[in-house]
Amino acid sequence: MRSLIESHSSLLLFAAVVFPLAAGAEPAKVPFKPSPVPGGVALVSIAGHATAPNVTYHAEPVLVRRTATGWQAVVGIPLSAKGGRDALDVDGQLVPFTIKPKRYPMQRLHLENQRQVNPTPEDEARIAREQALMAPAWTAWPDGLVPALTFSQPTPGALTSSFGLRRVFNGEARAPHSGLDIKAPAGQAVRAPAAGVVVLTGDFFFSGNAVFLAHGQGVVSLFAHLSKVAVTQGQVLKAGDLLGEVGRTGRATGPHLHWSLSLNNARVDPRIFL
Repeated sequence: MRSLIESHSSLLLFAAVVFPLAAGAEPAKVPFKPSPVPGGVALVSIAGHATAPNVTYHAEPVLVRRTATGWQAVVGIPLSAKGGRDALDVDGQLVPFTIKPKRYPMQRLHLENQRQVNPTPEDEARIAREQALMAPAWTAWPDGLVPALTFSQPTPGALTSSFGLRRVFNGEARAPHSGLDIKAPAGQAVRAPAAGVVVLTGDFFFSGNAVFLAHGQGVVSLFAHLSKVAVTQGQVLKAGDLLGEVGRTGRATGPHLHWSLSLNNARVDPRIFL
């Protein structure tokens, strides 16, 4: 069994009861348009398996859905991927698929707090600790929890900084934007865009007050820069449940919600699923 976090075994049993998948049930048609580009999602058909195959991509477990003709892998493609041929590992056999190239635009931002651009050694140590803490949250796989693969926008507002932007802070290039920013006033409610289990909350150097919500089978949301967190680790949420309030904590130039969405530990564009 792919576990969430080993210390939460009792939570996993509860999640399996709350979110069952009926035996033999076939999911509806995939409710989004695939986009097999870096930061996008590929659908890869897998034939010849009576039961669900074990599928990995770059050693990360991949969500697999039953179809009328067999099985289908729903693969998150990391922003670092190159266009061209790639492959899944399906029960030890390689199944190829193609990634289309994509180049994202550049965004230049100015931050008053220079430490948010060039962290001090103490900051770097904190960031490393936080990344180690976040790592199991990004790969959470709660037993029995099946993602719907359709999401509601977690808070009302205009979509501002798009996913994938090549960011330049105070004239210095930094990692691309791994989420979607929603402009909204401080204090506005942030709600779960789909059902899930809260796997981590905290106050982080870059993300500020943040919540990680696992939707099932390696699909995980991060909600960042919150002014208030209204949930606790281990809490089971339904779509629309309150999880916090918009803020500008962490590395933020103003009040907004940063929403990252991850499949098989690859950050993808949340707009694909809206």
